[in-house]
Amino acid sequence: MTDLSRRNILVGAAASAAALGAAVTAKAASFGNPDRPLEGRINASGPNAQSDPGPQNPNLANEFPSFQDPPATDVNGMPIFWSSFNNAHKRFQSGGWAREVTQDDFAISEDISGVNMRLSAGGVRELHWHQQAEWAVMVDGKCRITTIDEEGRPQVADVKQGDIWYFPPGLPHSLQGLGPSGAEFVLAFDNGRASEFNTLMLTDWIAHTPPDILAANFGVPAEAFKDIPLDNLWIYQGADPGPLAAAQNATKSSKGAPRHPFIFSMSDLPPTKQTKGGMVQIADSRNFKASATIAAALVTIRPGGLRELHWHPNADEWQYYIKGRARMTVFNTGPRAQTADFRAGDVGYVKKSFGHYVQNVGDTDLVFLEIFKSDHFAEVSLSEWLAHTPPKLVMEHLNLSADVLAQFPGDRPDIMPL
Repeated sequence: MTDLSRRNILVGAAASAAALGAAVTAKAASFGNPDRPLEGRINASGPNAQSDPGPQNPNLANEFPSFQDPPATDVNGMPIFWSSFNNAHKRFQSGGWAREVTQDDFAISEDISGVNMRLSAGGVRELHWHQQAEWAVMVDGKCRITTIDEEGRPQVADVKQGDIWYFPPGLPHSLQGLGPSGAEFVLAFDNGRASEFNTLMLTDWIAHTPPDILAANFGVPAEAFKDIPLDNLWIYQGADPGPLAAAQNATKSSKGAPRHPFIFSMSDLPPTKQTKGGMVQIADSRNFKASATIAAALVTIRPGGLRELHWHPNADEWQYYIKGRARMTVFNTGPRAQTADFRAGDVGYVKKSFGHYVQNVGDTDLVFLEIFKSDHFAEVSLSEWLAHTPPKLVMEHLNLSADVLAQFPGDRPDIMPL
């Protein structure tokens, strides 16, 4: 059912045009906006009310059709919940590059900051650690991760496209692209102001520690450190790391392996929910035990499908769009409602408990991640709520007949087909 036909049903059941107050009000409401003041092009009556003769940047404007011509159901507006890696500045070094979207440039994103990084074959993100937890998803190629937990138990592992990893705050690690094509991945930190350009790095610490302290700490002559780098390496071009088994054997500890692995194959998960419209795969601390502060859902929506009207009661939602084209409307108190468009490489953000949907408006599958600063994924479905509320209450609220209400999904659908 289209937005237009659905709203026509609601308005037709609600009242006559006279009861709504005025003919122009009824006309606008029939196109979907029951709020005041009336918004959307349908309400324009002046001869030049829809014109825009000022300076234009059509290449940019055409990427945001829902900003240029919002649906009449949008009302008042809210903080921008769209950002993108596509217009983030890239920092290049010998072994690859990185770019980031943090709260400094995406004000609404308080809980999560994101980094997109590329490592060449052999490219190394140097040994480092963060004050925040790091969650990551591989989007291309293969990568080798190394880490050690607070009990002194190491892990060395290779990850491929669709795999994820999680490093708790303070655990040191490194990343290296593998042949033949290296690695590309997206990192999510559980703090909106966290930056990949401001991390605790091995080379920085060694360079800023007195040589006699280094000598005493490692039990070697101070002269051994005469050639240390004076600047950090950050991302450098390294040699082929060799076979995984050899690296694992070289790093073995008598303490054994970490209690829970820090890597997980998200793309290989059986769907948590699958319908004709698509599927949802959820990874949180219930199946990815190490991931104590970040939960995620990988969502695939078929062309024309809809990620149903819903909200998340426990955390803000940070989105990363991997493939396809999407349109999302976010609803807040006020009332406020605003619609935005998303493509591959874009980032979305929905505050905790704000209602929203995501629609596939392209001709290919839409694939995106939902990421939350939480140990578990939680969601409330609008249709499931209404289906399990006394029918008389729902009919009174929405002026629906029993026959119409009976057609609502009985349980949470997650994704509706075209």
